[in-house]
Amino acid sequence: MAIVELKVPSPGESITEVVIARWVKNTGDVVEKDDVLAEIDSDKATLTLNAEESGKIEVLAAEGDTVKVGQVVVKIDTSVKPEAKAKIETPKTEVKKEEPKKESAGNTSIANKSNATYATGTPSIAAAKLMAENNVSTNQISGTGKDGRITKQDVLSALSNGLPNVQQVLSNTWKGGRDKDRSKMTSLRKTVAKRLVSVKNETAMLTTFNEVDMTGIYEIRAKYKDKFKEVYGTNVGFMSFFTKAVTEALYHFPAVNAMIDGEEIVYNKYCDIGIAVSAPKGLMVPVLRNAELMSLAEIEKGIKDLAIKARDGKLSIPDMEGGTFTITNGGVFGSMMSTPIINPPQSAILGMHNVVERPMAINGQVVIRPMMYVALSYDHRIIDGRESVGFLVKVKEMLENPNRMLFGGKLPEEVLLGL
Repeated sequence: MAIVELKVPSPGESITEVVIARWVKNTGDVVEKDDVLAEIDSDKATLTLNAEESGKIEVLAAEGDTVKVGQVVVKIDTSVKPEAKAKIETPKTEVKKEEPKKESAGNTSIANKSNATYATGTPSIAAAKLMAENNVSTNQISGTGKDGRITKQDVLSALSNGLPNVQQVLSNTWKGGRDKDRSKMTSLRKTVAKRLVSVKNETAMLTTFNEVDMTGIYEIRAKYKDKFKEVYGTNVGFMSFFTKAVTEALYHFPAVNAMIDGEEIVYNKYCDIGIAVSAPKGLMVPVLRNAELMSLAEIEKGIKDLAIKARDGKLSIPDMEGGTFTITNGGVFGSMMSTPIINPPQSAILGMHNVVERPMAINGQVVIRPMMYVALSYDHRIIDGRESVGFLVKVKEMLENPNRMLFGGKLPEEVLLGL
């Protein structure tokens, strides 16, 4: 019997302990080589533990345990081999052959199923929430939405017709009682908590605000969104415009792209922009390297790839190290205004917010414009008020006149005149 021992991998320098967040496989399971066995939380990222060989596993640590890097947590008995999968495919072929016969015999239920799409029987987000709260399954409800999708109204109708009390659902999701739940903080959450407190204690953090008229960007997106997606295979969003505007503004105000190292100020001659993205385990800040050299399409693709990795828990430590400036978009959650906290050792962070149509005075006339508040939090130890305000004004100017981004922050006519 050959036994392979799996040790906890090192997530990075200076990390000596990790936490077993979740076991995907359990003792007694027979796994294939490279199957994911567990998710591991470290101070900086979530990693996966993969099987190095096929065989029967024995788990040596429980979920929630803190283990040392290099500690053996799984043993694989390689003498036990997984069953061949070829036999499983045979019944599927037989079923496919029988389906046409049933349809030709006039079986309407089978014919209807053949017209089903991915949306058939799938609840909307609001419907899924109601169903989860009331322990209702999809086979209890008939969807009346597009392509058979289950809507919130479908769930409410089903509840009012004999499923759990609809009035309770409509009025209150609290169930009463005095219960409490406790859960252990993850290593990542504890590290984030310590860093946020240290930023408040160790930096002279101030925030300056401005507002951006998004009309120009709205017009560009409306005009070119279809062609942009056709050419590049991705949507054109706000974040690419903001990233491009930020990189140009950082060129004009290098102190905002700098950081303190001991008694020295390090001025970065490149823009590695951290993009805050929401992940199942919390907010992550992966980095776009040399964003100043990227086109809008490259920025969009880069952000999309990083967001997918964050969602799937596949961000690595190198993905999140070394940023020089960070952008965070609270607007996707409905935030109107906030004061973002600096991501150390960086010296500044830009906060985006939701776009709201508001009355504005333009050339003596009151007009409705899509407006966004923006906020720049900065370390006053190396960034003065003139630089922070100037930087945010430069970002505002380029977003309101996107063609400035092509000419280093200047209008085409200013370049032509040599101004």
